[in-house]
Amino acid sequence: MAEVIFIGTSDAFGAGGRRQTAILVRGSEGTMLLDCGPTTCTGLADVGIARDEIDAIAISHFHGDHFGGIPLFLLGARYEDHRTRPLRIAGPPGVEQRMRDLAVAMSHPFDAPDWAFPIIFQELEPGVETGIGPAVLRPFAVHHNRDTCPSGFDLEIDDKRVVFSGDTGWFEELPDYVRGADLFICECTYYDRDYEWHFSYKDLQTLRARFDVKRMVITHLGEEMADLRGRLDLETADDGMKIKL
Repeated sequence: MAEVIFIGTSDAFGAGGRRQTAILVRGSEGTMLLDCGPTTCTGLADVGIARDEIDAIAISHFHGDHFGGIPLFLLGARYEDHRTRPLRIAGPPGVEQRMRDLAVAMSHPFDAPDWAFPIIFQELEPGVETGIGPAVLRPFAVHHNRDTCPSGFDLEIDDKRVVFSGDTGWFEELPDYVRGADLFICECTYYDRDYEWHFSYKDLQTLRARFDVKRMVITHLGEEMADLRGRLDLETADDGMKIKL
């Protein structure tokens, strides 16, 4: 049985004292992360999941709260876990150079001759179906800062379908991308602020009927949303929350 575990559910600023974006998806053929914010290693340890279980990381876009944890993940995998098996890192075009530049900037490069495990980089293109670890992934373009190369993910694992919005504001094609999903994980940064690149709760209340999905959970919660989580009509995620599919 596939399951989803929310490792981090805050916005970029750790609203409510919670961790930044990372969503673990586990199936019969393996485990992957959707995004890997800087607090991901702390989150995995908190919920009792070993880094070495993870086969692949898929990056939705190049904002630090969504991929800034990967150099530290790699460092822990090498020195603490003594990992030897490959790790796949998939993301928007240019993902390998972005990761190498980030790792160097953090003084944790992974190009040493004695590096202990293979890192396989894979570029994701909107509309192109790709096998990533235990899942089949179909990225789709979303409405977020263009320079971050933003995508959402339509993911199939163990005959279940999970759609993750990544960071986005409203765009007309979104209901088509999510239609029929077993689980739609949608960002909801604000409560009622009008901001082009992110959803607010008031937006999603109005739009909910257009999302023909079995279950919808909102995440990437900012300060106001963190205070209100668990007390709203729409289901809110929290750090450590588990969903069986």
